[in-house]
Amino acid sequence: MPFVRIDAMGADPERLDALGRAVHDALVDAIGIPPDDRFQILTGHDGTRSTLRYDADYLGIHRDDGLVHVTITMRSGRTPAQKQALYRRIAELALAYAGTEPRNMFVHLLENEPIDWSFGDGVAQYATVAPPP
Repeated sequence: MPFVRIDAMGADPERLDALGRAVHDALVDAIGIPPDDRFQILTGHDGTRSTLRYDADYLGIHRDDGLVHVTITMRSGRTPAQKQALYRRIAELALAYAGTEPRNMFVHLLENEPIDWSFGDGVAQYATVAPPP
């Protein structure tokens, strides 16, 4: 179950929705997330009341105010090749769905374990817990 947070400069609700679809479809395509497993926070930043700060040329990649920052929290266990495929697919679909240049897609993953998730009712549904003695 990935949890996705997308922060985008100058994004209206349509662009945010397109970016959310792009990231979700990439997760389904690249690492096999179930299609109905979508949990996202989508936030637009207007540059006055809220903004994103970034280095425009870090690592030789020129970014501009079309920057999109994607944080994906998910259970650990994906291979480096799967992660690379995910990054590529996000960039492809963000361009196709939202017109966001791949150079402006900043993605990072946070991995955790099954016990780190509760989907409601105060229960860690993915945790394997031994019954009490």
